[in-house]
Amino acid sequence: MSSEYANPAFGPRLVFFTGGTALRQLSRVLTRFTHNSVHLVTPFDSGGSSAALRRAFAMPAVGDMRNRLLALADRDLIPGAVLEFCASRLPDNDGLENGEILRQRLRNMAAGDHAVWSGMPAMFADALRFHLACFLQYMTSDFDPFHACLGNLVLAGGYLHHRRMFGPVLAFFSRLLQTRGVVLPVVEESLHLAALLEDGSTVVGQHHFKTLSAPVRQLFLTVHEPDREMSEAERDHGALIPCRPPLGGTVETYLRSAGAICYPMGSFYSSVLANLLPQGVGRAVAAVPCPKIFIPSSGTDAELHGMTVAEQAATILRYLRADAPDAPTDSLLHTVIVDSHHGRYEGGLDAVERTRLKRLGLHLMDRDIVFENDPQHHAPEPTASALLEASAAGGKT
Repeated sequence: MSSEYANPAFGPRLVFFTGGTALRQLSRVLTRFTHNSVHLVTPFDSGGSSAALRRAFAMPAVGDMRNRLLALADRDLIPGAVLEFCASRLPDNDGLENGEILRQRLRNMAAGDHAVWSGMPAMFADALRFHLACFLQYMTSDFDPFHACLGNLVLAGGYLHHRRMFGPVLAFFSRLLQTRGVVLPVVEESLHLAALLEDGSTVVGQHHFKTLSAPVRQLFLTVHEPDREMSEAERDHGALIPCRPPLGGTVETYLRSAGAICYPMGSFYSSVLANLLPQGVGRAVAAVPCPKIFIPSSGTDAELHGMTVAEQAATILRYLRADAPDAPTDSLLHTVIVDSHHGRYEGGLDAVERTRLKRLGLHLMDRDIVFENDPQHHAPEPTASALLEASAAGGKT
């Protein structure tokens, strides 16, 4: 790593459009070189325990935000018991068939003498217990707590306590965990990810993107809930009604002050493209004169359906231009970082594919960033090194 980043407090502002867990290890490594990374996270998850929270409170998903807060936490300062609590889950397969037993377990945790707080300094225990109590105030008698993540519940409690605003609760937990970076949802509306597929079918709900029956023709956001019949308005319209919420002012401010913008590895549609759908994203990206970097996933991504690296890059440009139609390519995307030695990409990286990337006006940066014996995962340290190199090079490699 360059000595330029010897003091992480003065490291570059790297802005990521992200979601899921693909960036977790890279985020931890980056905290050694910059405390100024910004993670714009998709709040559209609709599976697992997130689905129960979303159904009960008509709220955005908090799981990916919680995951990233923990990845950025200063582990030299924050007690392990705090991090363990925020990542732990209630059981889902130990024979507890009555949800009321688990709801009562949550109520018991709100007591100050509960064993879960015994290994924590009072400052942390009091903060977490307060936010858990906030959640319990809103918890309904039929809330499904199976496999619920405790960190998600305390974030949801803060969100509900602050009148359905994420700003205050994310700021509080960022201070509590001494996060070395900023975590924000790309929008705060409670929406779901949907797609029109090439076979004419429509999929609603991020959790269904793992098993798409055909390639995606068009990605969009909707208020329609997964696995629910169409409303009368939707039937009259003949299809699901797309939504394009405006980009929040705080998110736009961070984007416009970026030192580099990264479309990182992760599920292509549900983790990366989903964040480009709100109004204003393309214009905000185009307005800032900084490197724009794409790190395609290596290995298998069920969402791609054979889409090559060049086709992925072209798709990123298409969705950004839906908001900024006249933006030149180099204002939206400069560099594609790949690993031709260890990476495994749909369609490969032969001369034809490299020519396609060049014709798009993109620079190809080839570095050893994928684990040699595990092409599904990027090695965090060399990936961070390549990302910082591309950032410092101004997108010209």
